[in-house]
Amino acid sequence: MEIFLTILILTLVVSLSGVITQILPFQIPLPLMQIVLGALLAWPKFGLHVDFNPELFLVLFIPPLLFSDGWKTPASEFIRNGGEIVSLALVLVIITVVGVGYFIYWMVPGISLVAALALAAVLSPTDAVALSGIIKKGRIPKKILNILQGEALMNDASGLVLLKFAISVAMGTMVFTVSGASIEFIKVAVGGLLVGITVTWVYSQSLRLIIRWSGYDSATQTVLLLLLPFAAYLMAEHVGVSGILAAVASGMTMGQYGITRSNTTPLALRLRCNNVWSMLEFLFNGIVFIMLGLQLPGILATSINEAQLDPTIKTWMLFADIIFLYAALMLLRFSWLWLMKRISLRFMKKRPMVFGEYSTREILIASFAGVRGAITLAGVLSIPLLLSDGTAFPSRYQLVFIATGVILFSLICCVIILPILLHGIVVSDNVLFYKEEQRARAQAAEAAIESICHMELQLANSQEDNIDRKIINEVSIRVISHLRRRINGSTDAESNILIENLERRMWLNALHTERSEYYNLCAQQKISNTTLMKLLRDLDLLEALLVEKQRM
Repeated sequence: MEIFLTILILTLVVSLSGVITQILPFQIPLPLMQIVLGALLAWPKFGLHVDFNPELFLVLFIPPLLFSDGWKTPASEFIRNGGEIVSLALVLVIITVVGVGYFIYWMVPGISLVAALALAAVLSPTDAVALSGIIKKGRIPKKILNILQGEALMNDASGLVLLKFAISVAMGTMVFTVSGASIEFIKVAVGGLLVGITVTWVYSQSLRLIIRWSGYDSATQTVLLLLLPFAAYLMAEHVGVSGILAAVASGMTMGQYGITRSNTTPLALRLRCNNVWSMLEFLFNGIVFIMLGLQLPGILATSINEAQLDPTIKTWMLFADIIFLYAALMLLRFSWLWLMKRISLRFMKKRPMVFGEYSTREILIASFAGVRGAITLAGVLSIPLLLSDGTAFPSRYQLVFIATGVILFSLICCVIILPILLHGIVVSDNVLFYKEEQRARAQAAEAAIESICHMELQLANSQEDNIDRKIINEVSIRVISHLRRRINGSTDAESNILIENLERRMWLNALHTERSEYYNLCAQQKISNTTLMKLLRDLDLLEALLVEKQRM
């Protein structure tokens, strides 16, 4: 019963966090608000305590979130920026572990080199989820955002694999060699990608058979889709490869070739999948940050008590270590991006990297956008309490405190600094998106007109439906005129936007009136409640389409 009440409380707080951020007179990013609410719940007055099991956390929350991010990431853009993503998600992670690890070993008194490398490994992954909660969509230029998202999808695996190596060395179960670690990393990474792709392919083939057998049972098919990221993650972990990369690969494969985006897929399945995933993404993201907040009071109290018992450590030094370590991470990240820009401009003139287009301001944006989040917390808390000989893991309380502090400090710096860096930047991507959308709509409309003319000819020559030719011609003209306006509108953007907005307002007004009339008819018992629900659902689908167009 206690677990059930805890789940209900967390779900309620996630829901209210979005409302609170809207009604506050000042703007605060949703992730920070959720962290604050989690810390308040853990305060002794409320006393909500949730044991943080890192292994359970990684299995329960990370696969669906990474699957969702992978689903929304176009494979073509990911491959196009492959060099940039690898340089950040793999090369920079290795440099961070080595460089920052030795910096921690030098800076923090009494810490062992293996513990310092373990801390650097958990601090190397960035978190795109936290960034998206802080910066509104469309604020960061696409050439930066695409690489940041791709980096965040891949560096989780590289950081955790290096953490695993560090822990294995500390536990005495592995002797570290560069060649052995490289082979193991390639095996883990490639194996995870292959498992994710294979599981998704098998799922897609199975789902086609299930749809054929069960018809339009979208509820069952949606539940099976929800199990897919967990299946990919668990199967990859079972065979000893990266479950994180398996979840990412599964999402990207589903997004590229997924059955849920096919015309042959039932409409109910497509709509339900999108709605369910949007809800789960919001809920899981919120719980991740609330869980972080719930751990803060306990981590703070434990670390201060341990520091008081350790003669080599002073409490103020722990807070200073957080600031210095975050500064080192940002300096290293900025230096690497600047170096990649110089290499691209000097040695890659024929096929330059995107980094070559970055200005100094954009390099600063990409640097401070590398916030730390859930993977860092889960990774540092997964460090064992005891070594294989029964002694305490060296400096574990310092690692947990510093990692948690860097997460919070990176979020706060991102909230303060990124809006300043983004001030005055006009993102031209939105204009390009609109022109690209208009061209695509016009080309699709031309293909649709050709299809309508062919269909009109078939219906006119067919005697099966007994439809009058005048009716066929009238309906055809009505549909084609709408498509023609879409084609002609692509050459006159301002007029087209005005017409679309006016038409949308009239449609919304008509839908609202229809909805009120349906309620009146039901109140007068002229239609049944079942009929009312069906009619309202149709109106909701039309209104959702109109509202979505308005947001685009």
